Amino acid sequence: MLEERGRAIAGSREAARAESEPVLAFAVGGERYAVAVEAVSQVLEARGLQPLLAAPPWLLGAMVARTRVVPVLDLRQLLGLSGGGMADLGKVIVVEHEGEAFGIAAEVLEGRLEVARDGLTPAAAGPFTWVAPDRLALLDLARLGLPGPGEGA
Repeated sequence: MLEERGRAIAGSREAARAESEPVLAFAVGGERYAVAVEAVSQVLEARGLQPLLAAPPWLLGAMVARTRVVPVLDLRQLLGLSGGGMADLGKVIVVEHEGEAFGIAAEVLEGRLEVARDGLTPAAAGPFTWVAPDRLALLDLARLGLPGPGEGA
């Protein structure tokens, strides 16, 4: 009887996951963005960020994340958003994409959300997968427009 009940509970959880998408939501430049939870490696305080000499404006610097050095991106520069200086950026969301890790600087970390799939609109432009009715936009890490390994910055 307990085994049957356990299968029923697990089945209802799987159905709920299929109807929603788990994301980590954050704000930067006055806009709300999200990344898929499965891409997030960790979230760090931005105070460990070290600037890099001669880096492009969209590259804030680098920091150590779980024993490796990761570059940290400024979405304000990449997406043409307004925003303040480094003091406004309190968190760094470290993500992994195609074996590479990098950080995304955030002003405010909203946390993990389950976004209902109904009502999502496929993104028409930019490095986004979809936009929710409340204007939360899911970043498509592959379409951020970053140079690949060996390409110039």
